[in-house]
Amino acid sequence: MTLLPSTAASRAEELDALDAILPFDRRDQLAGLLTDDDVATLKHLAGEGMGENTLRALASDLAYLETWCQLATGSPLPWPAPESLLLKFVAHHLWDPVKRSEDPGHGMPADVEAGLRLEGLLKAKGPHAPGTVRRRLTSWSILTRWRGLSGAFGAPSLKSALGLAVKASNRPRQRKSKKAVTGDVLARLLAVCAGERLVDRRDRALLLTAFASGGRRRSEVAALRVEDLVDEEPVRADPNDPNSPPLPCLSIHLGRTKTTTNDDDAHVLLIGRPVIVLKRWLTEASINDGPVFRRIDQWGNVDRRALTPQSVNLILKSRCLQAGLDPALFSAHGLRSGYLTEAANRGIPLPEAMQQSLHKSMTQAARYYNDAERKQGRAARLMI
Repeated sequence: MTLLPSTAASRAEELDALDAILPFDRRDQLAGLLTDDDVATLKHLAGEGMGENTLRALASDLAYLETWCQLATGSPLPWPAPESLLLKFVAHHLWDPVKRSEDPGHGMPADVEAGLRLEGLLKAKGPHAPGTVRRRLTSWSILTRWRGLSGAFGAPSLKSALGLAVKASNRPRQRKSKKAVTGDVLARLLAVCAGERLVDRRDRALLLTAFASGGRRRSEVAALRVEDLVDEEPVRADPNDPNSPPLPCLSIHLGRTKTTTNDDDAHVLLIGRPVIVLKRWLTEASINDGPVFRRIDQWGNVDRRALTPQSVNLILKSRCLQAGLDPALFSAHGLRSGYLTEAANRGIPLPEAMQQSLHKSMTQAARYYNDAERKQGRAARLMI
């Protein structure tokens, strides 16, 4: 499956053109898994203006599909994929754990699983999350269409198999972050990065900016650039009191995000302390343009390169450990769920909170509000 070193090196150079989009630390791995046609397709999509987050997910899913197909069939991924291959993909990833205990041949074959783990592409135990399987099938479908081909992704047999497999896998829905980073948790994280080192200033600015701007996704935090920050007129601490003190205000232009369309210019506001902390970081680090949040080496030197989305996640987990919290319970997505949970706890109306978080789905955002309201309500307190 692995390409010859010279071929992989050549393809890695081609992937440099996508360096701003693909995770740099996985460039060499992707170069060894993707074909020349795959790279050409990704470069074409980048030229067509496809969103960075979408393109990054497509590249990751494509590398997984190429590797899985080679291991499962002994052949490269065919375009278009026959219906039988799509059904095999579902059967390998969504299976019944009870039946697997009785029949080792049920689900993904052991040699395929071992190969995926060897490449670092498979870490979870048990059947895949249904959402992951659906996303990879969607990516597969998108890439098929972009090659000018049609596939069997709408076949009734695939829809039926997918529905039955989801029921059989019996996998409970997992939250991206087991616990939300609410105001009290955030305060503990900020306390452990209250020093004067550049890394402390960066992490403090990162956490405050990500949370106060509506719980930004880690990809959005990593992609933030100085050019995206626009100073606004100061605002009053209490909008209803003209004598309340003025607070600094900054707008963050996010461009296209996971929930916006091509024509949207998504932006959110920072007001007060987060603005002060963010600007102090930029001043102390002498950052006047380019990425806002950057790597810092062990000697305290600030790199020109931006943090990766994974680095944002690792920073949060590291600060959790320092604060005496279990890092396994928190991830960067906890800043997003934590923002909405905190807004609910403080009585902020859901539509107002969604203006800042940029959630498009009322149902999705309301889940955090429902949890908060149930904990504050009387229904669960009948027997106390």
